[in-house]
Amino acid sequence: MVFTNRYGKLSGTNIVFSFVDMAILLYMSNSFSTTFNWHLAIFFVAAGLLSLTLCIQYVLVYFQTEKKIDKQITRAFIGILIFRSVTLFIGGIFYQSKGGVAIAFAGIIISWIAPGFTGKYTKHHPIIFSHLLERLTALIIVMFGETIVGIADYFTATNFSVQSILIFTTVAALFFTYIVEFDHLINEHQRHETGNLMIYLHYFILFGLSLVTVAMKFIDDTEADPRFAVTCMYFGFALFYIGLGIANYYNKVKVNKTVVSIFIVSTIVGFGISWFYSAFTLVVIIMTAVTLINAVTLTRFRIKYVD
Repeated sequence: MVFTNRYGKLSGTNIVFSFVDMAILLYMSNSFSTTFNWHLAIFFVAAGLLSLTLCIQYVLVYFQTEKKIDKQITRAFIGILIFRSVTLFIGGIFYQSKGGVAIAFAGIIISWIAPGFTGKYTKHHPIIFSHLLERLTALIIVMFGETIVGIADYFTATNFSVQSILIFTTVAALFFTYIVEFDHLINEHQRHETGNLMIYLHYFILFGLSLVTVAMKFIDDTEADPRFAVTCMYFGFALFYIGLGIANYYNKVKVNKTVVSIFIVSTIVGFGISWFYSAFTLVVIIMTAVTLINAVTLTRFRIKYVD
């Protein structure tokens, strides 16, 4: 996404790379199963190949460009991607060794963080902010789709209930809160932006939604610890709202302390009540109330100060 934003163009070479990446993703899809070791090897090798193809694209730009700043940018990303590819291949080859897996995960984490230190170069060739925002928003919409799939078991003929409607309302409230922030409050006409902050804040949102999705699947499971499920749920809410809070940096009008306080207090109080009284119905009612309160609060702010 970042490469396409900065250097992408409609060409036969980029089209070929797109199809190669699609094939690798199809291969990677075989790694998602209940079997851990061998499928983890597939994941690491496929992810390493994806990093390698992107690295090759940066190499091509490096030799094609005559601008000094673009050579510096591409050289930095080539180094990051080579490092990630090598560590992932090590993890794929030595997947039965804890050391190999640790190297692969270390490579992933370091390569996530490393682009944040490229700002001294990338600020001289800023990204198209509206394009980046559109792509990240599309990714989150897909994640919300996964959350809907995750709660589908509550909507069967045997399991459908009032709680099912409340759980769906919770997801809808989270989605609405995200849309208000990123469709209505964000100033998409940013200039001279590297895009790093926008990408990193979406990690909070992605991980938060993932936790919420998982927690919703087993929050009524009699074999699961209800307090653990509640903790996962509200930790997911917290990560999601932290991501939205960081996005305030890009807002047309900065969200005031009243809105921030309501988000913090409602989430903490909701967690406290749900943790001490962890009956399924009460937990569902409280989490729905928390997400609705926050969604309405942000919407009222938008209506009052932006519209």
